[in-house]
Amino acid sequence: MNMGGEAPTVGWARWGTTRNAKALPDTASTLLARILDLTPPPQAVPLAEAAVPDCELDSAVLDALRRALGAEHVLTTPAARARHASGMSTPDLLRHRQGRVPAPPQAVLCPADHAEVVSILNLCSRSGVAVVPFGGGTSVVGGLTPTAAHHVAVDLSRLDDVVAIDPLSRTATLQAGLRAPRAAELLAEHGFTLGHVPQSFEYATIGGFAATRSSGQASAGYGRFDDMVMALTIATPRGTVRAGRAPASAAGPDLRQLFLGSEGTLGVITDVTVRVRPLPAESHYEGWRFGSFADGLHAVRRLAQDGPRPTVLRLSDEVETAIGATGSGRSDGGCQLIAGYEGADVRPTVDAAAGVLAAHGGVPLGEEPGRQWARHRFDSPYLRDALLDAGAFAETLETAAYWSALPAVHDRVRQAIIDALPDGALVLAHVSHVYETGASLYFTVICSPGPDPLDRWRRAKAAASDAIAAAGATISHHHGVGADHRSWYAAEIGDVAVDLLRAVKQHLDPAGILNPGILVP
Repeated sequence: MNMGGEAPTVGWARWGTTRNAKALPDTASTLLARILDLTPPPQAVPLAEAAVPDCELDSAVLDALRRALGAEHVLTTPAARARHASGMSTPDLLRHRQGRVPAPPQAVLCPADHAEVVSILNLCSRSGVAVVPFGGGTSVVGGLTPTAAHHVAVDLSRLDDVVAIDPLSRTATLQAGLRAPRAAELLAEHGFTLGHVPQSFEYATIGGFAATRSSGQASAGYGRFDDMVMALTIATPRGTVRAGRAPASAAGPDLRQLFLGSEGTLGVITDVTVRVRPLPAESHYEGWRFGSFADGLHAVRRLAQDGPRPTVLRLSDEVETAIGATGSGRSDGGCQLIAGYEGADVRPTVDAAAGVLAAHGGVPLGEEPGRQWARHRFDSPYLRDALLDAGAFAETLETAAYWSALPAVHDRVRQAIIDALPDGALVLAHVSHVYETGASLYFTVICSPGPDPLDRWRRAKAAASDAIAAAGATISHHHGVGADHRSWYAAEIGDVAVDLLRAVKQHLDPAGILNPGILVP
């Protein structure tokens, strides 16, 4: 599957532009209208009419930034500031649809290289101006909405090149602002792939993947993004940090781990050295059906622990399978599993995995379900736009747990959401990332918006987060902490670890300018 080329432009008040929009199938619209109270919202306020407060950045600071970067790379227009004001969660989109931009950056800064990022941090640290690194803008956990009254966004889109490729070691050094589709294209010219394909692939950046510990849809075969990272270059207010210089090391604690997942709170990642692999000569996707989610989990665990492990392994629960089958004519019930394989010669692995799946009760559905999933693997966020247009509220959350806890986590989180939305909600779930010891769970919630959809979701998300914590799972598997998960993250890591994290931030960022209010409790 070719996923190269330039990334499309992110739209306003929606995940993608109207050109990329996906329509809800008629059968899905009918089903939702029967289950939920849908009231189509008023037309979204155009970007040009959004309420953006005037820039209040001190003129001396603004002049200094213009001298450091060039005036054309310091943007203060309402449109530029609005586009960099938040991420792409459903609450973010709803506020934008209402024309609300509560806390836009005072300016959008577009550095050309690492040295200019260092200059920005030095200047802003001296001036007490908060800094939010901005990659693809796809955060769904409030990772781009700091608590500072005044802040600037550092848009890394000009850091968009391949610095070096080492074909013998199979590594590549990529600048942080490089978008995933362009990275795929440039690596393919050298016969390599990163193999990292999250749902945000069309818009997200290399630096963003590192800063949030991203996990792609093919993680069963290629690993998580943090597994791929060999080295990082980070600009901090205290200077430059370079972490990682060999494939493995016993030279003290691994300092890469300070910055992987740090969400812009400890420094600005400017380049990443990653492991790459040869472009796969073959790919194969197929579907399987299991009688229940429990049966499917048993089979998936067997493959994850003992192999052979597919490149993509995705198991939907009964509700997600039924909703996915709406309008397709399929009514087999049970749970659908998608298995994908990439490599030089995939047939032996396909056949061996098929034997395991069949031995654990799986019924083969052929290649078409797998091909359909591959064709539509990026559609869900666009369908969220369509659901919002239809008057429904749709949002996601995710977690991960050990295999022994996973069934209870699934049931408890699902029930917590249903209890928090007593007038009705569809709660779908799937496993999409597997490990020898456990797996992730990804939930999609579709409900009526009610008179105050933001408050409704805040309460439902809190209930789900409480259930995740009570069940012994992690507050996030790949979305990150941001502002939304910060209190649950603090409880998860404990007081001593919170103090340690604060101490590291105090050392690297003594003025507290880096993404304040995000991640660090």
